[in-house]
Parts: sequence; C-alpha cells; structure tokens
Amino acid sequence: MSEHQPKTPLRGTQLLVEHIGTVFRRPALTAIEVAWRWLFGVPFLFLCFQQARQFFAAYPLESSGLDSIDAQNPWLAATQLNAGLSYYHPHLWPVLRWVLPAAAVVWILISGFGRSFLLSRLRSHSGSRLPFRPFTVIPLQAAWLGLFAVTSWCWFRSMQWIWITHIAAPGEPDLIGYFIWAIFLSLGFFSAWALVGWTVTIAPLLALLENCSAGKALALSVQLGKSFTSKLAEINLVLGIVKLALLVLAMVFSAAPLPFSDELGPGAVHFALGVSALFFVIADDFCQVVRLEAFLEFWKFYRGATDT
Repeated sequence: MSEHQPKTPLRGTQLLVEHIGTVFRRPALTAIEVAWRWLFGVPFLFLCFQQARQFFAAYPLESSGLDSIDAQNPWLAATQLNAGLSYYHPHLWPVLRWVLPAAAVVWILISGFGRSFLLSRLRSHSGSRLPFRPFTVIPLQAAWLGLFAVTSWCWFRSMQWIWITHIAAPGEPDLIGYFIWAIFLSLGFFSAWALVGWTVTIAPLLALLENCSAGKALALSVQLGKSFTSKLAEINLVLGIVKLALLVLAMVFSAAPLPFSDELGPGAVHFALGVSALFFVIADDFCQVVRLEAFLEFWKFYRGATDT
C-alpha cells in the first residue's frame, strides 16, 4: 500500500484550532472518553485509598519519621525524606506487585472497548462509520500501556540515579544539582514520549481504517512515510505541551484561594483543589480526542485515496 502523495502541503499544527473546534462542537466525543476513563479511574482510586488506609495503619508515618520533617531546613528535610522512603520501600513493594498488574489488565480491557466505541463515533460524521472492533483494539491498548510503562520506568530509574548521587550520597545534599537534573531529565523523557508515543496511539485507527490486524497495524504505524509521521509527531508534541500548560493553569487555580484561606476557611481551598483537578482531567480527555481527530484527518490526507 503506497503512501498517497498530496499535491499541496498539509499545514500540520496550523489546523489544530480547526480540530479543536470540531471536537468542541461534538461534546459527546469527549463524554465517551471521560466515561471510559472514569469507569476505570474511580474504582482504581477507591482501591488505592483503601490500600493506603491499611498500609498506613500497619506502618504509620510516626514509624518512618515522615511526620516530623523539618520544612524550614530543606537540606535536613531531604535527609529525613530519604530515610522515610527507604523505610517504606520494602513494605510497599508487595502491595504494588499485585495492584499494578491487576490495574493494568482492567485498564486494557476497559480502554479497548471505550476507545473502539469512540473511534467508531469519531468517524461517523464523514458518512462511513468505522466498525466496532474492541478485540482488535485491546492488544493495541496493551502495546500503548507497555510503551508508556517502559518510558515511565526509565524516567523513574533516572530519578533514582539523581536521588542517589545528589541526596542520599554522603555529605550535604545537593538540592540545586538534584533539581537541575530532575527538570532536565523529566523534560527529556517528556519529549521522547511525545516523539514516539504517536506510533501506538494511531495504531487502533489504522487497524479500523485499513481493516487489518493489530500486529499489522503496529507494523504499519512505523512505515507511514516521512511526511505523514512528521505531522503525527508534531501534533503529538504540541498537544503534550498544551497538556503541560493546562496542568500549570490548574495549579494556579488551585492555589488562588490560599491568600484568603483565613477568611474563606479550609473548605474553600479544598473546593478549589477539587475543581482544578476536575478541570485538568476533563481538559486532558478533550486533548486526547483532539489528537485522534487530527490523526484521522492526516490519514484522510495522506492515505485516504489509496486502495485498502
């Protein structure tokens, strides 16, 4: 299947506003994305809450020293934090060893059905509705989660390295060096994920649009041609930056009542925090739908005229 070569160049992220407008005019698309994510997220958060209560009942903060961290002395606080985390590590791992795999399996199943339903609705406005094939999308969602887990594990290991070399090392903790490396490596892994994550994001679309298996869709996602893949990486990176901006905006909103906490009370601070978190979660889901809409339009432009 050869790549369709357009006669006029596609304007990449210049069309992002158009894609945002398309998704905004169809709120049901965002509602589907929110629904399947919360169908997993709410029970998962409840499970985490229950496990946290049992864990800290067995290993209270007093036993680790984390209840008496000196917030006025960052160097001493770093040492206390290191001692507390070292205390909890051997006790926390047995819990994570079963919670994370179980959560991954449930997420893959729910996301397979939810994402497949969303994709079928996403295409319907053009007149040719995509089939509902959750059992094709499920292994592709597993591939997405696997790639994300590998990227996250590499980031976590890099954070461990700078913690060991700058905080846990003998002598005075090097907080400045720690934060420099933490920011640098975090931005690096964020950029790396944005530049490669689109391959597993577009694979379900390819499987449904070109009526192929999950394995073939994964293989095809890295064989789309330079023009097509550059647009996919570009939109993925830009929407990643948008999500960072939304996170910063949500943090600003959540901190807005702090100067007036004495007059408004702690309830206002908690309310602002909850509303800000809700805003970010829904905005993040909206960006996910915009990404899929953009990928679909790119497919129409570059491959829509080919024989499948």
